[in-house]
Amino acid sequence: MFLLFGSRATEQIVNVVSFVCGYCHTNARQDVVKTANRFTLFFVPLFTFSTRYYNECTNCGGRTTLTRAQVDHSLSNAARDTVR
Repeated sequence: MFLLFGSRATEQIVNVVSFVCGYCHTNARQDVVKTANRFTLFFVPLFTFSTRYYNECTNCGGRTTLTRAQVDHSLSNAARDTVR
């Protein structure tokens, strides 16, 4: 029997925020990115076994790790600002 299994990493921009970067000290756009690693069987993703979040400065490329709570907070602020 021949069995093909492996993993695949995907990245998705969840939100875009603007604040002063801790690396280049410039007020620049920051992309909030979700990285998910998925187990695959015959190239079909079955389940996610690792999820991480980070924000990336579009000016210098500096990355800062985020928690799920920080991502939820940025999404709630974005939703609140859209309603105004």
